[in-house]
Amino acid sequence: MTPNKPWLAHYPNIVPKTINPDRYNSIIDLYEECFDRFRLHPMSICMGVTHTYGDVDKASLAVAAWLQAQGIPKGSVVALMMPNVPQYLPTMIGILRAGYVCTPINPLYTGRELRHQLNDSGAQIIFVVDNFAQALEQVIDETNIKRIVLSRMGDMMGLKGILVNTVIRQVKRLVPKYKLNDPKHELTKFPDVLKKGKVLPFHKPAMQLSQKAFLQYTGGTTGLSKGAILSQRNIVAAALQSEAWTRPITSEINEVYINMVMALPLYHIFAFMLSMLGMRSGYTFILVPNPRDIPGFVKTLSRQPFHILPAVNTLYKGLLDNPNFKNLNFSSLRLSQAGGMAATEQTAARWLEVTGCPMVEGWGMTEGVAAGTANIVTDHKFNGTIGLPLPSVDIIVVDDEGNRLAINETGEMCIKGPNVTSGYLNRDSSEDFTNDGYFRTGDIVSMDERGYITLLDRKKDMILVSGFNVFPNEIESIMLDCNAIVDCAVIGIPDEHQGEAVKIYVVPADKNVTKSDIKEFALDNMTGYKCPRYIEFIDELPKSNVGKVLRQKLREKHISDNPKP
Repeated sequence: MTPNKPWLAHYPNIVPKTINPDRYNSIIDLYEECFDRFRLHPMSICMGVTHTYGDVDKASLAVAAWLQAQGIPKGSVVALMMPNVPQYLPTMIGILRAGYVCTPINPLYTGRELRHQLNDSGAQIIFVVDNFAQALEQVIDETNIKRIVLSRMGDMMGLKGILVNTVIRQVKRLVPKYKLNDPKHELTKFPDVLKKGKVLPFHKPAMQLSQKAFLQYTGGTTGLSKGAILSQRNIVAAALQSEAWTRPITSEINEVYINMVMALPLYHIFAFMLSMLGMRSGYTFILVPNPRDIPGFVKTLSRQPFHILPAVNTLYKGLLDNPNFKNLNFSSLRLSQAGGMAATEQTAARWLEVTGCPMVEGWGMTEGVAAGTANIVTDHKFNGTIGLPLPSVDIIVVDDEGNRLAINETGEMCIKGPNVTSGYLNRDSSEDFTNDGYFRTGDIVSMDERGYITLLDRKKDMILVSGFNVFPNEIESIMLDCNAIVDCAVIGIPDEHQGEAVKIYVVPADKNVTKSDIKEFALDNMTGYKCPRYIEFIDELPKSNVGKVLRQKLREKHISDNPKP
């Protein structure tokens, strides 16, 4: 152990200090190893329909063969715009197997957001579920898309799929009208891709770990999103890091099949990394296409044992707030992995009380394939930190001038490792790295003498009140203990006396809650400069599809509500 990596001394014995992604020649070697090892294992369950690893292997080969027959050059970009349905993983793996680069797209994107990602990535083919085809129709003439593969939710669900498609279209009316039959955009239905691909020749391309695998877009809340370039080595490294870290738990589970709940959307980097972890270990993914339907989600959980339940804080809270959730059988639950946003002590305490399984908080970012830090998975006490750096991850804390800071000093977290991106597509990324090659995360942290890291806030979200650093996450966590508050979010607004002032948006528990109630609680629980100077009630906070509060939207709301004279 080197002196500047104190965390290594606190690793469980079963967890290696480093991992070696170069044991594989390509990401496809890793995938094929999983398919060979677990061929008869169930890989996914969705609405009661099961697919084995062998099924996904065959379907992904069919997708790969069909793509190769389209004549686009090796290394071309293929877009994937789907929720968590059985065809997602076969399509994604098929894109990679064919020798192409995958760019996953949020199905809830507006036309503007979709157009930007398609044009920036240079995608030529898109796989899209028809629920979201209307957004594509709006912008397709302004993109380089030459071929569209149109899928329906139930396309890989057999007879059950006919019922699912009928209900979605005719009962729930979840497929807005669209028109994509212009002959200049060749349209193919997903079942036809599988049918044709099964009889087309497949040529396994020569690949290297240094090749691009994904263009994963991030940072769209403050403007146009950026495409993080993720190589095959980045992906393989994150898979090995995550698998190594979870060994203390997974080595103790004696069941034949380990079920992982996949409610987070697979196009999001956290869920994608979990899919890699799961495939390495032969897990079965319980796919949840719409986790916002909490009653439906709880019903899905009631149908089979579940051993691993990853989520963001708001999703855990949503489950806990459902009256039927507490009646589920939690005897199989071994790991509740929190990520994607800061977990709160209140939610963690409630989760442990109801499920008996502690919430394990970690930290990751798109640019590191969601692998970065995590608490030890066998820890039973929520400690409010994001844990220790994972195997082969090195983390330093620096000040604004880039100087390394000492133990317990507050600064920006910078990360280096085989899972970390080389930069962004079509952008100069030199400013994103320190002089010695660490990626600047934009997160404000401190590291203690053991190597445990406390996440304070995003650099851009930090508020400077009369020279004092104020972190919205800290204030929100304290204010959520107030019985009058259901949800809240904090931003900084310009203030001529203090430089910036704290403003809190509050979702009140009922209509009788007053601003005085909120102010009184704040003054009782925080030092004066941290207390919200401005309080505004709101029916609902703007959030991303994975439950992150979009503070930028609140800043924009404040500006529009308070125009300058």
